[in-house]
Amino acid sequence: MTKTLSKIEKLITELCPNGVEFNELGELGEFYGGLSGKSKDDFSNGNAKFVTYMNIFSNIAVNTDINTFVKIGNEENQNKIEYGDVLFTGSSETPNECGMSSVLTKKTDESLYLNSFCFGFRMHNKTLFLPEFLKYLFRDEQMRKQIAKTASGVTRFNVSKKRFAKMLIPLPPLAVQEEIIKVLNNFTELEAELEAELEARKKQHGCYQDELFKFNDEVSWTTLNKVAEIGTGGSNTNEGLEEGLYPFFVRSQVVRYKNSYEFDETAIITSGDGVGVGKIFHFVEGKYALHQRAYRFHIIDNRLNPKFLFFYIKNTFGKYILGSVVHSSVTSIRRPMLEKYPVPIPSPEEQERIVKVLDKFDALVNDISIGLPAELSARRQQYEYYRGKLLTFNEYAK
Repeated sequence: MTKTLSKIEKLITELCPNGVEFNELGELGEFYGGLSGKSKDDFSNGNAKFVTYMNIFSNIAVNTDINTFVKIGNEENQNKIEYGDVLFTGSSETPNECGMSSVLTKKTDESLYLNSFCFGFRMHNKTLFLPEFLKYLFRDEQMRKQIAKTASGVTRFNVSKKRFAKMLIPLPPLAVQEEIIKVLNNFTELEAELEAELEARKKQHGCYQDELFKFNDEVSWTTLNKVAEIGTGGSNTNEGLEEGLYPFFVRSQVVRYKNSYEFDETAIITSGDGVGVGKIFHFVEGKYALHQRAYRFHIIDNRLNPKFLFFYIKNTFGKYILGSVVHSSVTSIRRPMLEKYPVPIPSPEEQERIVKVLDKFDALVNDISIGLPAELSARRQQYEYYRGKLLTFNEYAK
């Protein structure tokens, strides 16, 4: 790594001895919007692919292996995504998650469109940057800090394209970009290998969990509304403070904190709408606050071990709601769906056995202090360190 860094430093010294030029983003290209004038029906039996919000949010390079379609008429004037375009999410629940970027780094003959909750940016001169370099640049911490400052809102934050256009970005020579890409690609490839191995282990454990939750006819069944209090929180997203005392569960994997709490109990938490529906669950014991569009299940039946129900719901809930969620602009859960959710009540001994087994599994695939999760965490930290170091340039003094 030291030799590689020295090579990049030598290139920078040779090609830009007085520093790297920085320009405002708006001077380098133009923004464009996503799909417009579309109804719910246009997204069933579509004839053209479109890039979703989550595709952008989750990938630094656009995943073109997609099966999301929209109807596009021959006379429609919709913006198409081009090779090298940088795509951004337009809004989120927190400023730090706004403007997440993804770059189209693969050339394709297919027409690709952008969903209406995002926007694109296209360079006037596409020879200035390598798309692979841009995918790293816009995800670097320095750029993310600039992007977060473009967002404003109360319960939901939206980026301002006017402020976005004022962001400064470096223009290193292409030779420097190429070397940086090589280094960061090595990191991401190693990380991808570790993630694949971890995912395989999770699937293996998932199959075992499926077996654990196959109960015979001797087990009694009931519904969630009979064994738990089902409710929502009363907090807005902007009320959460990272330095607060109590966990504040919103509608994503991230747990925030605030200095006041609403509940003091043992409960299972899940998202009521958005990307976390049926996927994200938290187990909490003690004081916490809850978003007004997130659900809490507080167990009131002493026949049930709360941790057992947490693992059971985490394993089966996604399958249960697959055909039941309400699809609109935001996918959401309704209370009657939760109330009717079937819950098994095996013996206390069996519940305890399952909890002990799954606690161990959970540690193996999620505990960042041991095994693969620890190695993956270390590699991510190393990657972020070198990405920041490689993408920090001295500004050219004009």
